[in-house]
This record gives sequence, C-alpha cells and structure tokens, in this order.
Amino acid sequence: MSIESNKNLAGIGSLLIAIGSFTGVLTIVGAILLMIGLKGLADYYKDNSIYQDALYAIIFLIIGGIVGIALLGLLFATGFAFIFEFAIFAALGTVAAVVILFVFYLLAAIYIKKSLNTLAQKTGEGMFNTAGTLFLVGAILTIVLVGLILVFVAWLLATVAFFSMKTYQQPMGQQPAYQPPAPPPPPP
Repeated sequence: MSIESNKNLAGIGSLLIAIGSFTGVLTIVGAILLMIGLKGLADYYKDNSIYQDALYAIIFLIIGGIVGIALLGLLFATGFAFIFEFAIFAALGTVAAVVILFVFYLLAAIYIKKSLNTLAQKTGEGMFNTAGTLFLVGAILTIVLVGLILVFVAWLLATVAFFSMKTYQQPMGQQPAYQPPAPPPPPP
C-alpha cells in the first residue's frame, strides 16, 4: 500500500475512535484501521517503534479492561449475594478495579504519546506531538473526568494530523528511486 493509503487508513481509524467514544463498536473498527495504517507508515519510514508503541498501548488497554471488568464483575456478583456483610469489601474492590483501569490507561497513553512523537519526527507534522501530549494529560485527568474531553480532542487532532501529513517527502535516509543523470561537462 502507498503512504497515502496508510495515512488515510490511520486518519479514518483515529476519527472512528473519536466518534466511537460514544458508541463502542466504532472504536474497535477504528483501532484496527489505525493499526493497519500505523504499520504501513512504520514500514515506509523504516521505524517499527511507530507501530510497536501503538501496539503496546492497545495491549495495555485490553489487559486493563479485562482485569478491571473481571474484578468489578466478581465484586458485584459477591456483593449482591452478601449485600450487608461485604459492603466494605465491595467498596475496596471497586476502588482497586478503578485504580487498575487507571494505571493501564495511563500506560497506554504513554505508549500512544511515544508513537505519535516518533511519527511527528519522521513526518515533520507537529500536530502529532500536540495530540500525544493531550493523550497523556487527558489520561492523567480522567480521575476528574475532564480528561475524557481532552482524550476526545486528542483523537480529533491526531485525525487532522494524519490528513495533514505531506506525502511527497522521502523517508529519512532514503534516496529517490530515480535520479536524473548529471549534465555532461562543458566542452573545452
């Protein structure tokens, strides 16, 4: 696939993730498109950390989500069976589940930021740096719920950055496929 196709896939993926914040299913489709686009961009720029860091972020989100939801499910199942005896246990367990979710969400934001910062260096598109910083600040501020708005804005900025990327640039350290011959020297 061309760099144009990869940047469009990543841009559409990040837009679907932003919209999917409200629906859910679109988030999964968006994440898949984003990862396909990032893999293509990583191959184009010959820097696999663009893809690897984003993959680590998704892995952290999945693990955190599974552990947090499993813990909450266990607590609610036991809490409903013993409503009065285990109220304190359920409350502490709920706090532990939220902390686990927060830690894994923060780790994911760190890796998304690393991926976007690398992409900013390779493409020259500074909006990737801004989006990465907003992801990290938004993840930290999810404790007070304001961070969710920042993460939504970060996804929108990442979308704009993908579509604003210049595609005529050569990857760093790579020569064009065709170089015109040098002009002949002037006659004596």
